[in-house]
Amino acid sequence: MIYDGDDREGEVDLFFPAQNATPHAIRRLRRDAGGLVFVALGPQLHDALGLPFLHEVYDQASDTWPTLQGLTPDALPYDARSSFSLTLNHRDTFTGITDNDRALTVKELGRLASLEPCIEPDALRERFTDRFRTPGHVHLCSAAEGLLDAREGHTELAIALTRIAGTPEALVGAEILDEDDAMKPSRARQRAEANGTPFVDAQDIHAAFQAHD
Repeated sequence: MIYDGDDREGEVDLFFPAQNATPHAIRRLRRDAGGLVFVALGPQLHDALGLPFLHEVYDQASDTWPTLQGLTPDALPYDARSSFSLTLNHRDTFTGITDNDRALTVKELGRLASLEPCIEPDALRERFTDRFRTPGHVHLCSAAEGLLDAREGHTELAIALTRIAGTPEALVGAEILDEDDAMKPSRARQRAEANGTPFVDAQDIHAAFQAHD
């Protein structure tokens, strides 16, 4: 569980490595968290795949569809911009929304992330476009270049943890909800202790990331 802090969203998100996704794990994520299921990607993978941020797509498309210009915010209440990129389904899925389908999409994204340091970007993009399609039911969120020096959202905090751990830079996560609102960090910490789940906040990750560097 990662808490981003009182000065941002004030939310706790639950994460696990994308390459470990199974239908059971996705179902647990939906039930234990309840928010939007997304995959956080590292900036190198974002660049290697040639992915856009969604606000960039809307900005360029607004000449054709002017309504998009009015819908795109100049700034969010908690940040200057969103980390959302494309939505994806694996090509072997049916609708893409079931736990079986989303697990396949998430797991294959994790495998793709594990290949990023090993193969050329052109080969990685070809593998990506051969195996995935958009729009889909798994949201991608890409970390900013520079990670915590550039932005301190859940996406950057999560990817900073993968850097510390030396694992592929793709984590699947969801916001933890409690009835009609985000779960308070004190309650989320209690749940984490009861379930044996590590609970870290932005300060914890900053300190560990600096020590790792």
